[in-house]
Amino acid sequence: MSRHGDKLFVYGALLDSAKRARLLGRIVKAEPARLKGYERRRRRYFYLAPRDGSHVDGEVLHGLGDADFCILDEYEEVPLLYSRARATAVSARGKRIECWVYLPAGWEKESG
Repeated sequence: MSRHGDKLFVYGALLDSAKRARLLGRIVKAEPARLKGYERRRRRYFYLAPRDGSHVDGEVLHGLGDADFCILDEYEEVPLLYSRARATAVSARGKRIECWVYLPAGWEKESG
């Protein structure tokens, strides 16, 4: 896997550790982190929108494998609702963390 391939920044429903454990069948390591340049919004689901000067607080999940990403991609309804993109989060200690993040696939722009 690539350097950021086993990490995922989460900011919505996946912040719930019990939900993650049910989905993945185990507890995964998570650490508080911040993603700069986005703000969290909500329509039917939480999503991130680019916004200069903003940030989103969430967590970075560590130690995820291909099977975990298959489960999470299905949960996030990739590619219908979200796509998985590369990002750089910052830990509470200021360390840069290369990771994945789920970004909306266009539904957030639809009227209604």
